[in-house]
Amino acid sequence: MDRGADYWAKVLESELRNPQPTWRAYVDALHEALLTRWLSGRERHRLLKTDLFEEAVGNGLHSVLRQSARMAVGMDVSWRLTGVACSRQDKLLGIAADSRRLPFITASFDGIISISTLDHFASSEGLQCSLLEIARVLRPGGILILTLDNPANPIIALRQHLPFTLLNRLRIVPYYVGYTCGPRRLRNLLVEAGFDIAEMAAVVHCPRVLAIPLARWFDRHGTPRGRARLGRALKRFESLAAWPTRFRTGHFIAVKAIRRDSDSAILPVSPK
Repeated sequence: MDRGADYWAKVLESELRNPQPTWRAYVDALHEALLTRWLSGRERHRLLKTDLFEEAVGNGLHSVLRQSARMAVGMDVSWRLTGVACSRQDKLLGIAADSRRLPFITASFDGIISISTLDHFASSEGLQCSLLEIARVLRPGGILILTLDNPANPIIALRQHLPFTLLNRLRIVPYYVGYTCGPRRLRNLLVEAGFDIAEMAAVVHCPRVLAIPLARWFDRHGTPRGRARLGRALKRFESLAAWPTRFRTGHFIAVKAIRRDSDSAILPVSPK
């Protein structure tokens, strides 16, 4: 079943008690570089980010969003998480909402950023419904930057076939992960929802099963210089993004999609 606001509030409290600043800074830097590259060009008036977890537990991506738009809005299903993010980030406009039922009028935004938000539903219906809602509130010609867990990566594929309760008890997976799909299926879903695909990539190529415990060790025992060296070492793995095997090594699929002018593909779908 899908996890709601109370569940993600508990995940937030656990993360705040056991922070991971080195790992968070590394992943935020990768996503910031991706956004900077894909949002380059003319300034957009309004941007929406579909969750605020990064902003609640670290610096997040709010600064690059503010640089790319006159107004950046963040949302999250958890009121608690939204409040913490807004208290940490200067001038962040936040609202608690479900991505399957967005509380915005049609064509409200010039760009929407969804960083591993839509891969926490129990089934494909949640992802499909969210994509249709995102298409509805995004103006024609607007940009969607979306990342999802990448099941083309063999480690993620194996994780998807193992019980979450077991993985969570072993501390391999810190919070619930749900349905996701590979590059071909994601492309088809986006086209059906009313998008054209501008670019598709894979990001975060370092072996997380080793990198995260190593980053935690540096958080407890390392020096700032040591943490910086670790970050540089991990970044070398990102050269794999240029390899033909990139979708086998990347933890996330990343897509830049453009909302089509025609709305003929946008159909109302009620979440199940």
